[in-house]
This record gives sequence, C-alpha cells and structure tokens, in this order.
Amino acid sequence: MPPLIASIAVLTTALAADNTVRPNPSLEKYIESRAAEFDLIPEDRKEQLTQIALYVRGRLNSNQPAKLTFICTHNSRRSHLAQIWAKTAAAHFDVPNIETFSGGTEATAFNPRAIAALRRAGFEISSPEPTANINPAKNNPAKINPAKDNPRYQVRFADSASPLECFSKVYNEPPNPKSDFCAIMTCSQADQSCPIVTGASLRIAIPYDDPKAFDNTPEETLKYDERSQQIAREMLYLFSTAKTRLE
Repeated sequence: MPPLIASIAVLTTALAADNTVRPNPSLEKYIESRAAEFDLIPEDRKEQLTQIALYVRGRLNSNQPAKLTFICTHNSRRSHLAQIWAKTAAAHFDVPNIETFSGGTEATAFNPRAIAALRRAGFEISSPEPTANINPAKNNPAKINPAKDNPRYQVRFADSASPLECFSKVYNEPPNPKSDFCAIMTCSQADQSCPIVTGASLRIAIPYDDPKAFDNTPEETLKYDERSQQIAREMLYLFSTAKTRLE
C-alpha cells in the first residue's frame, strides 16, 4: 500500500475509533458509580434484564435497530427515567442502533421532580415551554394541569449526542413505534392494565416502586434519587450484558 493511502487509512480508523459518544464529565462520574453496583441487583432482576439484553443482541445481529418502549401508567416518572437511562447506557457501552421510547396507558406530564433527579445526576435538560405551570422558586414544583400543560423537554447526556425530546404520551402514540419493539412495563399497574401490547415483539415487566409516594415529604429528594440510581444501575447492567454478548 502506498504511504499516502496507508496514512489516510490509519487516520480514518483513528477518527472512527474516536467517534464514540461520551457522556458529559459530571454524568460520567455518576455512571461509573452505578456501574460499580451491579452486585446490588437481585438475581431475579438480572435474569429479566438479560432477557432484554438478548432481545437487543438478536436485533443487532440481524442488522435491525433495537427499539425499547418503557411503559408505566402516566408516563410521568419511571418510564421517562428508564427511557433516558437506557439510551445513556447504550451510548456508554457503545452499543449501536438503540432507540428508546416511553409512554403510558394515559398521558399526563413529565414530572418536575423526576427531571430534578436527572439534573442532579448530571443531565442537561432544557427549561419547559412557557405554558407549563411550574414555579422553580419553590421547593416543591407547582402541580401541572395535564389537560393544559404537557411541556416538552430536551434531555442531553452528551454534547455530541442529539437530545431526547421527552414529554408524556400514550405508549402507542407518535413518535413511539407501532411494531417490532420490546415493551418494558415499569409499573405493576400498567403491567396489569396491558396484558397484551399490540405490535410488541417482546413484553417483559420490570416494575419499580413509585417515588410519587414521597411527594411533598422530607424524603422526596432522597427517594427520587434512589429510583434514578436503581434504574441507571439496571440499564447499565442490561447494556453491559448486551455488549458482552455482541463481542
């Protein structure tokens, strides 16, 4: 190979290798802490997460995107946390062609308390639309009127990554997929309400306790942070497992 062509090939390879999306530094530290906690995940949860990892591996081995839709009742807290952490975990472990979504059995609004927990973890999240009834000066954000206010937020985990547009929606509404996706039930109520998710290639339940139970209590911040940490830990385990099985 002529020297010039060889040099170009080396440069191209180096650029491709450096094309990995890396989370912002403050978020990276949070991720490293959660990735060191896999031993906190119960074995039965690991088995469920591995089922999703096998689904991801199967789709990617077939050169198809792996679409994951996280579903809870109101699409306000847990399903959003799972969607965002799943996309972040896939990027962290460099698992390609992952698309994440969230939805509810009904639409309300992305809860400000869950947003605050994500910001504390290190995510960059845009301010809501001006119509949202939120007073940031108060310790407890004002209640959103779902009939009137369902603001959209741009959630970014890395400067080099496109933001996720997050807002509340029913699980089968755009931009969510209608077919060839994995339906992941993140609350027991949605699990019971939707025994069949039309269009899903796989349906699996990994319910999380709802931090809403601690709204407007002294434990509110602690419980939202705990739930974000748990979901982050499990999504990182999922994509760590998918990455291992892809190699």
